[in-house]
Amino acid sequence: MILHALIRHVQKGLSRSLSLTTATIRLSRSLSLTTAAASLSILLLTTSGCGSAFKDVNVLSEADEIALGREFSREIEREIKLYQEPEVVRYVDELCQALVLHSRRSNIPYYIKVVDTDEVNAFALPGGYLYVNRGLISISGTEAELAGVIAHEIAHVVARHGAKALTRQLGMEIMLGMISGRNPRGVQRIAAQLAGIGGILSMLHHSREAEREADALAVVNLREAGYDPEGLTGFFEKLLEINDRDPGALATMFATHPPSRERIENTREQAAELPVLEGLITDSDRFRQIRGMLPPLKKNPLEKEKAE
Repeated sequence: MILHALIRHVQKGLSRSLSLTTATIRLSRSLSLTTAAASLSILLLTTSGCGSAFKDVNVLSEADEIALGREFSREIEREIKLYQEPEVVRYVDELCQALVLHSRRSNIPYYIKVVDTDEVNAFALPGGYLYVNRGLISISGTEAELAGVIAHEIAHVVARHGAKALTRQLGMEIMLGMISGRNPRGVQRIAAQLAGIGGILSMLHHSREAEREADALAVVNLREAGYDPEGLTGFFEKLLEINDRDPGALATMFATHPPSRERIENTREQAAELPVLEGLITDSDRFRQIRGMLPPLKKNPLEKEKAE
């Protein structure tokens, strides 16, 4: 009865302009006609104005979330090249685990990997799977800056932003039992049909509210782990300076994590409101050593700044 009511409600609002992703259409086609119709109805409701209440809803269990993250990581790693230098990988993992230990969701395992690309970016998948590009490490000026970016990605996992984004986009599949024990191949089907890294990251796009929440969680996480929260603010400032000088130089980073003066001011104010704590880490010899081990960037976005 509830489903029928939802369908009738959606039918009344079909005149509204709605955009369905290619991935969602493929998923709907994989279902039976009845299931697909019900799925589409729920999707239309959750993407219409009336469904805006669902924007912060997550229907994934923790086990489902981790399973999806694992499958997404497998799909993504078919397309990207991971950086294999053991000392660099070990350092980044240790930095991540130190932050996780002081996060608000340390009960699940976290896996962080370094992507072998000059591109400046980092992203998190549901369930504790994190990726940081070699190029981002190279332009980080201090260990606190790199820790700030990683803490921000951890915060997306802590707040389950990926799971909430999937619920908005694919909630109908989850509601109808494509995931969990009712359909053990549902996780693999969803991951495979999102067309690789592009489709997966597009589906996991975070709202401005989610980015603000991740910033706030990262500030607290940094301080509790013993790092200067100003590192996150400083990294945002660096990104804006690079973009002002060379728009488009960090197109991918801006598309997924757009910095702004508002975010800079917010993180600085949030850090200032925390009790003063002496001895916070800003930089370290090990970080500088690790950064020095990386191959030089073919086009370093900081070079013009140095020349000036």
